[in-house]
Amino acid sequence: MMWMCIAAFLLWTRSGGCTEKANTSDLLEYTAADFYEKLHSGKMMFVYFEHKVSPTISLFLVELEKSAEVLKDYGVLVGKVNCNKELVHTYCTDERLLHTAFLFRGGKEFLGLDLDTVFDVNSIVSEVLFAILREEVKYVHTDADLLAMEKAARGQKDIVLGHVRSLGTQEHRSMMETAYVYGSKYQFILITGGPVLKHLGVNESSHLSQVWFLHCTVHSGFMTPMTSERCPLTRMRKPLSILSLHSFLQLMEAPLVSEVYDDPSMVPPPQFPYQQTPQVFLFSRPATEHLDLDTATTLAWRLRGIALLLLVQRQSPAVKTPDEYNAAYRLPEKSLEVKYMTLHNLDEVLEIFTNQEKEGEEEEDEEEDEDEGLEDEEDSDFGKLDDEIAASVYENRGNLLDMDSITQLTSDNFHTTVAQSSLTVALFYLRWDAVSMAFLSSFIEVAERLADSEVDDVQMSAIDCGEWTDLCAAQPGSSLPALFQPITAFPSILLLRPKVSAQHYRGMLGSEALHRFIMLSRPASPAWLSTQDEVILFLQEVPHPELAGYKPDRVLGLFKTKTHAGVPVFTEAAKSMRGEVLTGLLTDGLADKWATDHTVDFPTVLVFPSWGSHTHPSAVPVSSSAEELLAHVNTALLHPMPELTVENLPSFLSLSKALLLLFVGEEEDEIGRRQNQALVEEMRRVVELGEGKMERYLACWIHLGRTPAGMSVLGSYLGSMPPLPALVLTHLPSGGEIYQYPPNTPIVASSVLQWLQRIEGGTESPAGMLAKDSWPPAVKFYDFLKIMDTQEPGSTKQQTPKEEEEEEGDEEEVNAEEDLVVAEATDSSSSSAAPDANPNTHSEL
Repeated sequence: MMWMCIAAFLLWTRSGGCTEKANTSDLLEYTAADFYEKLHSGKMMFVYFEHKVSPTISLFLVELEKSAEVLKDYGVLVGKVNCNKELVHTYCTDERLLHTAFLFRGGKEFLGLDLDTVFDVNSIVSEVLFAILREEVKYVHTDADLLAMEKAARGQKDIVLGHVRSLGTQEHRSMMETAYVYGSKYQFILITGGPVLKHLGVNESSHLSQVWFLHCTVHSGFMTPMTSERCPLTRMRKPLSILSLHSFLQLMEAPLVSEVYDDPSMVPPPQFPYQQTPQVFLFSRPATEHLDLDTATTLAWRLRGIALLLLVQRQSPAVKTPDEYNAAYRLPEKSLEVKYMTLHNLDEVLEIFTNQEKEGEEEEDEEEDEDEGLEDEEDSDFGKLDDEIAASVYENRGNLLDMDSITQLTSDNFHTTVAQSSLTVALFYLRWDAVSMAFLSSFIEVAERLADSEVDDVQMSAIDCGEWTDLCAAQPGSSLPALFQPITAFPSILLLRPKVSAQHYRGMLGSEALHRFIMLSRPASPAWLSTQDEVILFLQEVPHPELAGYKPDRVLGLFKTKTHAGVPVFTEAAKSMRGEVLTGLLTDGLADKWATDHTVDFPTVLVFPSWGSHTHPSAVPVSSSAEELLAHVNTALLHPMPELTVENLPSFLSLSKALLLLFVGEEEDEIGRRQNQALVEEMRRVVELGEGKMERYLACWIHLGRTPAGMSVLGSYLGSMPPLPALVLTHLPSGGEIYQYPPNTPIVASSVLQWLQRIEGGTESPAGMLAKDSWPPAVKFYDFLKIMDTQEPGSTKQQTPKEEEEEEGDEEEVNAEEDLVVAEATDSSSSSAAPDANPNTHSEL
């Protein structure tokens, strides 16, 4: 009972039974003194020594923080040492240890784990516990090793044998956490493959994680004597998880056969922890008592781990079941109905519980056989792709896309199709381009979504430019001119309307952004508004139910007459904003009324940003050109303190302003939300107090909960993750310096302005540097330019021996020069990587 309580408590905490305290973390940041103090105390510690923060390291630190709470329950302290601030000899001075985390035990280094093996919370927890439990959890490879373990355990301990696909997985973690609780009660053995699987009746190439319970202790009661040198085994039939394994071990402790003296309908259903286990009833008569017991024991062993077997004694007056039935069973259902049957052999009972299981196993085996032929290729170097998009396309290469929802355009049907629809959205793609194929699935998703919402005025179409090169090159036809310029980037999306120049879609390559752009492109731009009701509807109505919850930007042009010289300028600007901003046009008396109500002069443009109120618009003058008017409108639409996201970052960078960037963490509760809101308001005061001085800066903020990519950016800006909130100044037009507002200093408007003044005066030192954009190939064989340089085909001309010698001499000189250049580049990169030589560098997203 004690083990059951401990295990139940462990499982409860692992499954989220304990609520997390707000703004707390079990990941400790040690100073050098703290590290040595904990080390000499003999406590078990798992520590990472942080040098420089790359995107990979940032992700590891997030997973390390998650594992801290888990490992704390097992007496392991998890922390990091920032080697940029604290110096721990050996670990902070040897750069070869950059990608290693260390486990300390008894005041000494116990094990070093490469970050490639501890990449997420499951691998961290499983590998650390595996190292700690190396005496309790044995690793075997051959059947001879397993037989030796069985002989040693006979009469002493039962064995829990687990087969996991690979170390560091969720299944491996489940085994290790269970072993920590039950390690003194059972002998745990771990295998990842090998000949031992043959003895267990499993294909050596199987990738299914499984668990077996080996009954090596001598049980009393109904257990038959073990004459074989091998321990009887029972396979766990449910997928391996910590909860299923705990339930399975509890089931192994249940009595093999239980005697009851009540009718099956009166026997209560199984209690915790067996409440999800079926019950099988066999009936016994006094005349055949011993035979019935032997039969029940035989069946119980075959049902071990599947169902509980109960032997009903018919001599009891409480048993009312008719004599024609010799068996019954109850499934763990709400009805708790007992079903009676007449058995002719034991296999009939087994079929009830095993048929469904066998069908599931056959399906899994078929899937394994299909995947086996691909795994060797995927694990090789040539299965590695140079970016995540290409990898995603490669992994899903067997899933054929359903193209029925889009029209396939060709040179023959292109102009006819465009002429028949008021709006044609055309995707130009290449089948061999990874980004094209990744976006094609999103494009199809948008087409299906439009069809489901009965949007019938939009024709979704696609052109394979690898096949229809003349169309994508915009070569004019014999009778119709080309509607667009040649396509030079893939994928490209054009919005085509009859007899109108094509409009390029320049937004995010995602289904949500594209769908929103298309829906906002459907209304006329600008919309001619002739009544007050139409204007109110334009400002307040949602363009389509599919955009419910989304508030678009709106712009109104006010002109004295329809023939005013500014109307064509506004109309051209409105067409450029189509799909992103809703535009309307007012003239004559209605325009005069709106101009009077908002105290503006003719002609003017009223801008209603999505973050503002429709009752207090901004007024911008009508310019002489559409480009100038667009610039004024975009400035008026800009939020005074915008939140940066992956989606809007490119548009803000295009402003060519320095970013005054505030990073805030995810709120744990209402208090945290208010604190973040107060920080944003304080930064808005910085803009207001700074007035004209703040024109050169774009004050903005990133919420790391909604935009997790910001963690990698912040870490690479400063070389390590600073405490939050953090304020930095970056992307200065004058250079690549990165400045950090003093950490642990309250962010107050007046103090921020003084800090900016010190930066402008040159008295503030940068905390880092923006690195030059570099996109090296992921692996050597992707460096095609270098391959072409080094493997340039020789001349086909026949050479004399003297000419060959002269050429070899020239090649040696060239190679020597190349080696020198490479050496200089290596020395240069090494010096720039040194922590004391230069500030930290950051490569942009």
